Amino acid sequence: MSNDRLVLTDEAKEAICAVKNKLRITKVVCTRSVKGRGGDNYVGFSAAWDTIQNDAGGGGDLMVTEGADQAIADYQGMTIKEAKVAGLILGMQADIAAHQHAAAGGNITPDQCNGAIRVIKGNYSRLMAEMFTDKTIGDK
Repeated sequence: MSNDRLVLTDEAKEAICAVKNKLRITKVVCTRSVKGRGGDNYVGFSAAWDTIQNDAGGGGDLMVTEGADQAIADYQGMTIKEAKVAGLILGMQADIAAHQHAAAGGNITPDQCNGAIRVIKGNYSRLMAEMFTDKTIGDK
């Protein structure tokens, strides 16, 4: 394999930027499991953006054709940043629910559940705050 470095042309960069700016996400899915002494507890949440879609039919999202009203296109999904925020919100709820289910089923103790929920809320709060700053996890 060659060590030659590939360089994107200006045309390629513009095309990538155009696609990224038009990309709309219509669904966020988060699944979690908690392993306990009595087995595993699974929780899965799926949240759809305020859009018209039919997952069962595949490709049933309302398509915006060239020249269509941009407001309609913007309404049809989340930006990447909005989807990341939605993922954090939904992920936190899935994590909490998985621990609550595990505690309800007797697979973890109530104290373990409460401790985990405190940590989960703190971690997600930090991640959410970091999304709106230049700081990311792992930076010192």
